[in-house]
Amino acid sequence: MKSLAALLALLLVLGLAACGGGGGDDDAGDDAATPAAEEPAAGDDEGGEGRQVFASSCGGCHTLEAAGTSGTVGPPLDGHDLDREEIEEQVREGGGAMPAFEGTLSDEEIEAVSDFVAQHGSG
Repeated sequence: MKSLAALLALLLVLGLAACGGGGGDDDAGDDAATPAAEEPAAGDDEGGEGRQVFASSCGGCHTLEAAGTSGTVGPPLDGHDLDREEIEEQVREGGGAMPAFEGTLSDEEIEAVSDFVAQHGSG
């Protein structure tokens, strides 16, 4: 039951993240944060595509230290207890306030970001 509650919370967070990661407002605050969000975390030699997808599509809403993001709309993803399959399902199908990214992101991008969040966000 705890895992289901955590999954629902992640879905809500990811849904909210999608709302802030796309088009719409192009204020200077968002543009200024983008370069820093794409810099690799110190000592991290993995996650290239997954980090980039997270920074551009998820980081506007979610905080994830390994991606250098500090979104405040959705829940922070550092220390989550979801497995890779749960993350991929949430990204593909959405849920709660989070929209589905299937059809927006390629299968490869969804797999890369799911791997990245599973590896770098788990606690």
